Amino acid sequence: MAEEREDIEITEGKGGKKKLLIIIIAALVLIGGGVAAFFMMSGSDETEEAKVEVKQPPIYYAIEEPFIVNFSEQSKGEVKYMQIKLKVKARSQDVIDAVTLNLPAIQHELNMLFFSQNYDELQTVEGTKALQQASLNTINEILKNESSVDGQLEAVYFTSFIMQ
Repeated sequence: MAEEREDIEITEGKGGKKKLLIIIIAALVLIGGGVAAFFMMSGSDETEEAKVEVKQPPIYYAIEEPFIVNFSEQSKGEVKYMQIKLKVKARSQDVIDAVTLNLPAIQHELNMLFFSQNYDELQTVEGTKALQQASLNTINEILKNESSVDGQLEAVYFTSFIMQ
C-alpha cells in the first residue's frame, strides 16, 4: 500500500504542478493583455491628437502668362515648340505671396528649365511627370533662397501642355 500511496502522492503532486503552471500561464496572458491594451489605448490618444491637426485647405495660384519655348535639342532637326500653362498649390497664403513676389525669378528659371528639355523625352508620361517634379523643385529652391517664408509648394500642375 505504501507504494500505491507514493504513486497517489506523485500523481497528486503532478496534478498540482499542472494546475499551478496553468494558473501562471493564465496570469501571464492576462498581464500581457493588460499591457498590450494599455499601449494600444495610449497609442490611440496620440493618433487622436494627430487627427486634430487638420491640413489647411489648398490654395491654388495660376501663373497667368504661358511659358512658350523652343527646345534646345530639336527632334530630327525640326524646330519644335512647347507651351505650358501652370498652377501651383500650397497650404499657406504666405507661400503663395512669396511666389507672387518672386515671380520674375520663377519665370526665368522655369523658362531655362523648359528650354533645356528634349522633345522626344517629353512625348512620354514619365518625361512629363519628371518635368513637373523638376518645376516644383525649381520653384521651391527659389523660394528657399529668396524668401524667409516657412513652408513650400506642394505641387505644380500643368493646366495646358502643348508641343508642336
